[in-house]
Amino acid sequence: MTNQLEAHEAQIEALRLTEAKIRMGGGPKRIEKEHSKGKMTARERVAALIDEGSEFQETGLWAGYGMYEEVGGCPAAGVITGLGTVSGRLCMIVANDATVKAGAWFPITCKKNLRAQEIAMENHLPLIYLVDSAGVYLPMQDEIFPDKEHFGRIFRNNAKISAMGIPQIAAIMGSCVAGGAYLPIMSDEALIVDGTGSVFLAGSFLVKAAIGENVDNETLGGATTHTEISGVTDYKMPDDATCLATIRDLVGKLGPFKTAGFNRIESAAPAAEASEMLNRLPVDRSKPYDMMSVLECIIDADSFTEFKKGYGQTLITGYARIDGWSVGIVANQRKVVKSKAGEMQIGGVIYSDSADKAARFIMNCNQKKIPLLFLHDVTGFMVGKRSEHGGIIKDGAKMVNAVSNSTVPKITIVVGNSYGAGNYAMCGKAYDPRFIYAWPTAKIAVMGGAQAAKTLMQIEVSALERRGQQLSDEEKAEFLQKITARYESQTTVQYAAARLWVDEIIHPEETRRRISKALEAANHNPEIPEFKTGVIQT
Repeated sequence: MTNQLEAHEAQIEALRLTEAKIRMGGGPKRIEKEHSKGKMTARERVAALIDEGSEFQETGLWAGYGMYEEVGGCPAAGVITGLGTVSGRLCMIVANDATVKAGAWFPITCKKNLRAQEIAMENHLPLIYLVDSAGVYLPMQDEIFPDKEHFGRIFRNNAKISAMGIPQIAAIMGSCVAGGAYLPIMSDEALIVDGTGSVFLAGSFLVKAAIGENVDNETLGGATTHTEISGVTDYKMPDDATCLATIRDLVGKLGPFKTAGFNRIESAAPAAEASEMLNRLPVDRSKPYDMMSVLECIIDADSFTEFKKGYGQTLITGYARIDGWSVGIVANQRKVVKSKAGEMQIGGVIYSDSADKAARFIMNCNQKKIPLLFLHDVTGFMVGKRSEHGGIIKDGAKMVNAVSNSTVPKITIVVGNSYGAGNYAMCGKAYDPRFIYAWPTAKIAVMGGAQAAKTLMQIEVSALERRGQQLSDEEKAEFLQKITARYESQTTVQYAAARLWVDEIIHPEETRRRISKALEAANHNPEIPEFKTGVIQT
């Protein structure tokens, strides 16, 4: 146990050290440069904006990690996003980090901003934009500008969010140029900081090149111009601190909002300490363990009512409470179990009976308007003649259908493996979870590394042999090692988080808190569409 705990803690500590570096953005020199202009950094602005003593639950910290290294990288995608409480109201906060390439937008920056807006739209959360950006990173404009999920979608969303009645407040606290100028101005209200904030469709150099006019940026689009001449912005602020205080005041004066009314009672502590989770989770991801023992560290004590306990035992389904909130849980059981029919079933694999059970449970939760929580440690659906003859595909399709059409909020935690169609059935990113988090132990891929590497090697070796090149056993072993290393690097939780396949890598001890906040956010949206499944495979 001690060695296991030490191994987990070493892994988490390594991640935390990297996170500390990511939070430095462009580094100390760039931070000092912002301070010399009289500006706060993006993280300092967020800290000043949220209620004192409250927690900022960041999303997308790892976005861009290991990417764009040929141009110096893009820590946290050059923008900070997350949930924060402002004057007692839960909000989605988006703050450009000017220490990273002057806040320029890379492709992953666009994806992260769109995800923040998506979270706000799905949960009806007020949006606060702290704008300080040089605009699109021009060398990559073809990957940022023209497509459906590119830069223009941000402003389309501004309009849609406004039409939904979701408040949007923007503060121009630095540069805001070209198409990016529409973001704050399409918000409900816009503030601008005098002396540092500026907003225009074209800066002074481009104006000179385009029409030959000589004008400085302050005259062109500074605070005085836009609050006293053009009327583009609504509030002229003397400095960052006053601007942030004014936003707090505006949010504090927002009117009432409806909720979904999800069931919540007084919270009860879990039966086991959160710190126990690491003792109960094997470092070796192939080893079995009891997922119920992990759930005991997350759910309120004595709150679990298991659904079809003796049937489809490789999936745990049941109703529970987390911090008082009523939830339906679908979790992969990692123990080896024996069915009443005498079949030994491998933990982490979805069989026909477990898929059938989960589909029914998901439909029940939609019927009862109970949010769903999925905990992944899944290697996929069972394969082989017996499973195929038993209809595993149709039973899996039934579960995927129920997950796809589910209309109650879905929250996903990737605890360990999340492979192949198991990722889909357990509400992976493609299935619209309101929030999706991953533990440091998570791995996301189409299949496990060993199987994938051997398959890839067979394909590549066959191709070489068709061209007349014969490999020795030693060369094949070396080839397999290279392929395995490449594939394994793409299954890591850092790789997934860098590409926003998950919203955040979280410490297991944070899980209960993250789920509770996610449910609080989901409760802000009173609209739950009618649940319909279409044709169900039977």
